[in-house]
Amino acid sequence: MVNHWSFYSAGELTFGAAASQRVGLLAARRSWSRVLIVTDATLVRLGLIDKVRQPLIDAGVTVEIFDGSCAEPDLSVAVAAHAVAQKFGPHAICGLGGGSNIDLAKIVAILHAHGGAAADYFGWDQVPGPVTPIIALPTTAGTGSEVSQSAVLTDIENAMKVSTLSQYLRPTLAIVDPLLSATCPPQVTADSGIDALTHAVEAYTSTTFDMLEQDGDAPAPYSGSHPLVDALAEKAIALVGQHLVQAVRHGDDIEARTGMALAATLAGLAFSNAGVAVVHALEYPIGGAVHCSHGGGNGLLLPYVMQFNLETRTEKFARVAQLLGGEPTAAAAITQVEQLKQAIGIPARLREYGVTLEMLPGFAAKSITITRLMRTNPRRPSEQELLAILKSAL
Repeated sequence: MVNHWSFYSAGELTFGAAASQRVGLLAARRSWSRVLIVTDATLVRLGLIDKVRQPLIDAGVTVEIFDGSCAEPDLSVAVAAHAVAQKFGPHAICGLGGGSNIDLAKIVAILHAHGGAAADYFGWDQVPGPVTPIIALPTTAGTGSEVSQSAVLTDIENAMKVSTLSQYLRPTLAIVDPLLSATCPPQVTADSGIDALTHAVEAYTSTTFDMLEQDGDAPAPYSGSHPLVDALAEKAIALVGQHLVQAVRHGDDIEARTGMALAATLAGLAFSNAGVAVVHALEYPIGGAVHCSHGGGNGLLLPYVMQFNLETRTEKFARVAQLLGGEPTAAAAITQVEQLKQAIGIPARLREYGVTLEMLPGFAAKSITITRLMRTNPRRPSEQELLAILKSAL
């Protein structure tokens, strides 16, 4: 039994409308005179790149851009981005975009500092030391990558999303500017927003810190839930309930965008300390196989995993229901999540993503091997129970 808990965050978090305009000042203060921006062609076309590049240039920073990122990038994209970094020699790597772009920037920061291949660092605590400083500027509200210690890539060969986790991957500088998400399309807003809710719910209901199985005194990727996590997760859940539908339907509503940006960051702080669990473990092979968005896959699975965990967290699920605007009962939490999914267009069934019955045993077999996520789930599942969850969601 563990009698203490820990908490980690980004080195500095700056939040607020137009906060992105401070990136040059904040970089210059740290003597980062060469910055590589990792982003994608869509954000270049929309002009969002200029909202970050120009303040850097104005502060005397030399800027290089890699715009070859994409949704759910694979290992080849990491190789291409690293090649640009090797040639440019940045003092800091800036991830601009959704979680995929920020995660890619984290991988580049590892490779630029330590060399090798991205696969060398898969799993927990494989990064041998500090990485090239990371700046994170999210343009979506969901992943929480701007404050987390994880980066996810797609391993096409094994049809699996794979994580690299290290406390060295928490950005040195996180700048959350809700105005950067104002042009985020409705479906991306929905997928990322339900992802934030999934992070908050899984963190809130995870194994408590004093009951989490640990490997002796070795560093652990997650601490389990504790009072600070609970406070962050509760606020995040309430903000999602208040603002997600409005942000999806009326993307120009800055109040809704600000609420969701804060929800995503708070949920990121919660889950990256307490941990995520079975929802994520099941989504990794599903997303790798059918290429659904990470957030959409998580959101689809969330109520089915909540049902599995319900009997072990009745009090907390009742609070989730209340925070989402429903009656304070555990069963109502599932209803509230299902209604929210329907309101923003998240599919109800895995078959809507092209999943077939024949795929499910393979998904369950891959998921059960992600031990760190099995440990944090409040009810430890068997492979057959994972398969039953998947069948219920099909």
